[in-house]
Amino acid sequence: MFDIERLIAGLSMDKALDRLGERLLKSLEDETAETFLEALLAFMRIKFMLDPAYRKNIEDFRGRYQFRSRDGGVAVLVKFEDGDMKIREKASDDVNVTVSFKDGRALMNFLLSANRDILKGLLNNEVVVTGNLNYMYKFGFMANHLQLELTGNLP
Repeated sequence: MFDIERLIAGLSMDKALDRLGERLLKSLEDETAETFLEALLAFMRIKFMLDPAYRKNIEDFRGRYQFRSRDGGVAVLVKFEDGDMKIREKASDDVNVTVSFKDGRALMNFLLSANRDILKGLLNNEVVVTGNLNYMYKFGFMANHLQLELTGNLP
């Protein structure tokens, strides 16, 4: 009449499918966040190549930035050296500053926010910054300068 083994097997399969769906969704979120970050960084790199005034920000500057998610789903390394900017999809411990986001979703929320407030992310436990904060301030200045120029709000 009532097959308990079939019910248990069905529940296990449902849980397995739910877990698989969760993993797939998380993977898509991580990949989307990583790709979006790389696109923004590539745009910054193009601006350095085309605009001599903007390029002055990285003349004689050496810095290595690691953007990552705590679970390792996102890992983007940015290197400034000899007036050039290089972007790699990899993790490295040899950096000046590491910005760790809770996950890909937290990174996307930060990147798409109208008011990118790193302090808010720190207070909400969505972002952890380790290393030399002066490098983070320099990067923030360059990113904000680019954003203001693109929106026509640069004084």
